[in-house]
Amino acid sequence: MSEARLWHTVDDYFTERLLRDDEALAAALRDSDAAGLPPIAVSPLQGKLLQLLARLQGARRVLEIGTLGGYSTIWLGRALPADGRLVTLEYDPRHAEVAVRNLARAGLAERVEVRVGPALESLPKLADEQPPPFDLVFVDADKANNPHYVEWALRLTAVGSLIVLDNVVRGGRVADPGNTDPDVVGTRAALEMFGTHPRLDATAVQTVGAKDHDGFALARVVS
Repeated sequence: MSEARLWHTVDDYFTERLLRDDEALAAALRDSDAAGLPPIAVSPLQGKLLQLLARLQGARRVLEIGTLGGYSTIWLGRALPADGRLVTLEYDPRHAEVAVRNLARAGLAERVEVRVGPALESLPKLADEQPPPFDLVFVDADKANNPHYVEWALRLTAVGSLIVLDNVVRGGRVADPGNTDPDVVGTRAALEMFGTHPRLDATAVQTVGAKDHDGFALARVVS
């Protein structure tokens, strides 16, 4: 068995034993595939991790940058109390339409707001509304703009908030100084911010599994 196949097999093993069948989540993936969305949603185990992180945070307000078909949004939205609020930003109107349908089927239409347009245009508008600080920010959009998303996350959070940055390993390319792909460069810049910003306390974790070799970074806002 190849190394990558083994990763997938172990992920399947964990998923079968730790997660329950869930028609709303399964339908979200099916409808996303049928609509031609790229198959880049978080894995089921990663979705459950996001949900547990939100619950551990006691999150009442969540910001997601990058909705896709709403799969991760469902996991996060279900972690919120009945009066909780999740704002998710999606660039592509077609993706947003799929996400809105998936969220409605999951019973989250009243708890989740999907905002359509470039996130770097939506974020200033959101900040102008002066919302209460978000307890958790999940960044999973175009990686070249990761450092800008981290900057906005800092503006929209408070002490104790958690910022989660997805896809930081990129098959190991993040550690290759000769790799100048914009997504890799943007990820490196965001990680540099995580490691040096005086308001953040951070770590990163490599993962293998259904998403092959990748990982995520976590930063707690400390001041």
